[in-house]
Amino acid sequence: MRVGMLVDERSTTVVVIGGGQSGLSAGYHLKRRGVPFVILDAAQAPGGAWRERWESLRMATVNGIFDLPGFPKPPLDPDEPSRTAVPRYFAGFEQASGLPILRPVRVTAVHSGPGERLTVETDRGNWVTDAVINATGTWDNPVRPHYPGQETFTGPQVHTRDYVSADQFAGKRVAIVGGGISALQQLEEISRVATTFWYTRREPVFLDGDFTPEGAGRDTIAKVTADVEAGRPTGSVVSYTGLIWTPYAQAARDRGALERRPMFTAIEPYGVREADGSFTSVNAILWATGFKASLAHLDPLHLRNEQSGIQLTGTAVTADPRIHLIGFGPSQSTVGANRAGREAVTTLIRRGVLSPTPVP
Repeated sequence: MRVGMLVDERSTTVVVIGGGQSGLSAGYHLKRRGVPFVILDAAQAPGGAWRERWESLRMATVNGIFDLPGFPKPPLDPDEPSRTAVPRYFAGFEQASGLPILRPVRVTAVHSGPGERLTVETDRGNWVTDAVINATGTWDNPVRPHYPGQETFTGPQVHTRDYVSADQFAGKRVAIVGGGISALQQLEEISRVATTFWYTRREPVFLDGDFTPEGAGRDTIAKVTADVEAGRPTGSVVSYTGLIWTPYAQAARDRGALERRPMFTAIEPYGVREADGSFTSVNAILWATGFKASLAHLDPLHLRNEQSGIQLTGTAVTADPRIHLIGFGPSQSTVGANRAGREAVTTLIRRGVLSPTPVP
């Protein structure tokens, strides 16, 4: 569905915020159960955050895309950029499923409305609804650390969100900050065309062997689930999984680019001040420092506890079961996002928040 200008206030049973993998999964199961709903997506076109990934990220490099419900992936060229392959697959799903997706619509706030209902405020009008399934992911909330003197630096400072390709840094001396998967991928690329210095807050931990869904994957999900059920803020993916000796990590190691340094203490106009007090000249900084859940629009509901975490029971926010978070915590993976979409719909129906009308 293409959207015209939304006017005044509309009403529906469920508002799904976000049109990425988890939002599409929720929409599929809502439609299947005959529940009136709408998906509000801030993007201009299908694909979620995949549309924004850097140009050099290829399908052979990504961690895998799980099939959307009822819509197997076609064969994908491993050399195709993920920013074109995944959105094309999502667009095919949207066309086949006929979900009511309105875009571009940016949600600005959600708060308690009249009676037991919720009001979802957007830049194109408001919606009143019985429940919200939030599927906004993390891409719109990059972590940008601040260090003394940062504003005096004379070179470019780029976050992963704005990274395009190694060509941006060709011939430069680049400080790459971050210990996650994206940091390693970008370090390996940039180290081919520039002099790189790798900084992390903690010593990176590389695991021996492969990361398997049956073993380490299940253990990781259990740890993240325990954190969200206890209301603790979740950490980065790598803080739970450790790093894997992928082909790009091995290539960076073989090139000598995995010589990790402790975090610098300050930034100066032409470089960084090392932890030991010495100075390293750099003329560009890449902040591969990750992302946090994009949930600011839910702040009016006061869902966070004193630890700044949001406690969940399954996908439901414990403090307000009308709100479900999917693609969050243990469901950040593509397979987890699919399952979470189904779980959110099933839970809302089981608790009587929604009254389904099954559709053949």
